[in-house]
Amino acid sequence: MTHAQRLASVRHDLQQQQLDAFIVPHDDEHLGEYIPPYAERLDWLTGFTGSAGAAVVLARKAAVFVDGRYTVQVRHQCDASLFEYRHLIAEPVLDYVLSELDTGARVGFDPRLHSRSWFDAAQQKLAARGLQLVPVKHNPVDRHWHNRPEPTINPALLLSQEYSGQHSEAKRNRIAEQLAAGNIDAQLLTQAEPINWLLNIRGRDIPCLPAVLSFALLHKDGSVQLFADPAKFEGLDLTAHCGHNVTLAPFNALEQALTELGNKGARVQLDPATANAWSSLVLEQAGAKIVFADDPCMLPKACKNPVEVQGSRAAHLRDGVAVCRFLAWLDRRLEQPAPEREDEGTLADKLLALRAEHADFVEPSFSTISALGPNAAMCHYHHDNGTPRKLGQDAIYLVDSGGQYLDGTTDITRTVAVGEPDDEMRKLFTLVLRGHIDLASARFPAGTGGLQLDALARMPLWQQGYNFDHGTGHGVGHYLSVHEGPQRISPKGSTVPLTTGMIVSNEPGYYRENAFGIRCENLEVVQPADTSGDIPVFEFENLTWVPFDRRLIDSNWLDARHIEWLNDYHATVWEKISPQLEGEDLTWLEQATRPL
Repeated sequence: MTHAQRLASVRHDLQQQQLDAFIVPHDDEHLGEYIPPYAERLDWLTGFTGSAGAAVVLARKAAVFVDGRYTVQVRHQCDASLFEYRHLIAEPVLDYVLSELDTGARVGFDPRLHSRSWFDAAQQKLAARGLQLVPVKHNPVDRHWHNRPEPTINPALLLSQEYSGQHSEAKRNRIAEQLAAGNIDAQLLTQAEPINWLLNIRGRDIPCLPAVLSFALLHKDGSVQLFADPAKFEGLDLTAHCGHNVTLAPFNALEQALTELGNKGARVQLDPATANAWSSLVLEQAGAKIVFADDPCMLPKACKNPVEVQGSRAAHLRDGVAVCRFLAWLDRRLEQPAPEREDEGTLADKLLALRAEHADFVEPSFSTISALGPNAAMCHYHHDNGTPRKLGQDAIYLVDSGGQYLDGTTDITRTVAVGEPDDEMRKLFTLVLRGHIDLASARFPAGTGGLQLDALARMPLWQQGYNFDHGTGHGVGHYLSVHEGPQRISPKGSTVPLTTGMIVSNEPGYYRENAFGIRCENLEVVQPADTSGDIPVFEFENLTWVPFDRRLIDSNWLDARHIEWLNDYHATVWEKISPQLEGEDLTWLEQATRPL
């Protein structure tokens, strides 16, 4: 089917269901950041492959909504004769619906693909203008997606305590005590990462996210009902791994379990931001008393224990070796004949191959952003969305990549010279690096959130009249999602205090449309600082060990303390990485880590 035929088939369904509009989000039932191929409904309908967006289908028109990361990509991928292009932030989906429909219109949505908080807000907003929000039992996209991929049945992994650092029973009992203290009978868990963390399991259901897609009910006695595909656990002794009070049932048993809780009048807690509307509506209709609160697994998951922190250190060391070998190879390749035979795709493949040489490497932690010249100005650029740009015609190259290892998750961005950068490029790179150093050097009192630290990374750019339009840092999981909450560093960021064991990225940047992009990213773990003061203070311990490109540094834009930090950092890179390199790679590292 063409996209025009797909759109027509969905419209026919809406007519049959007496709906005036239907909203298609980029989400699955778990409402996580990453979704499996069988849930790519937005792509099927529109052709848009980005990681965030939505579409609205009306009787005579349709629109696709994306944020600033994808305004260029959406025009390449979506037919303008079928879809209007709208900005997800400037003109939200519901505002568009209200502007296009009259009083009495019926707006359809799949309650499994929208959060409870979205449902409550949408229902109120539409009702205020006389429109009705209608949950559908059968998604029109699913009814016509005839070649829809089947869910994969990849085996689950039982992550040993050697990597997790704490038994599932200890985690469950800790959170169950909180539930009991709050008079909560059960906690509904809907996102894969907290469930996998709680039970010390991992999987391969989604590329780059090592998790088993599942739902779970954690009861106040510490017992857990896990709802997942049992085929993924064949041959595995889940009881021996997690404890006797963990049971496994298929996905379709969840509705009955929720109904039984409702029949008992149980108090069930769920996170309205992450639990889909369907599950909460089933509970309410069965008579459960719902308590809305943050997912209680998120904060303890974010605070890595000493075993997880040590594993992360080890993962970053081996990852640093692979990235250094890649950058050394890249410099050599530029000096060899016909560098234009390489392009953004072959460069990404080379980096992946070097990571994959290590036995502990599992998979990338996200799709590598391999961007030359003007493509690097798109923060979430991917070379598969067009024709990969060839090496040899640009001054700088940005590569943002990471790995999943059994003992940790990595994420690193380096911007390097692949041609002749001009003075302005070097100035801007240095301002970005200076902001990175200022944040990495920060010490801050207990109770400080990422919102309060964000300006440190931006100040050098601000003072010269520049900025960047993305967060400075996101949380990172332990052999889990490369994007983890609740911690983050952003001007719109979290007020959740940064505390011991939290891993965050430090990635200021600068982007000039149609010209170039710059980003400097390391991962850091929050640790207590040793001070002589009278209040508890935290600092960042660096995890990433790869040189910053000295050819892009203009030391006129650095103070003495920045140069000292950089020389110390490069000396440590040499100390940690050089024993694992040899030959030309070792020679490259020696040059790359020379003091300024």
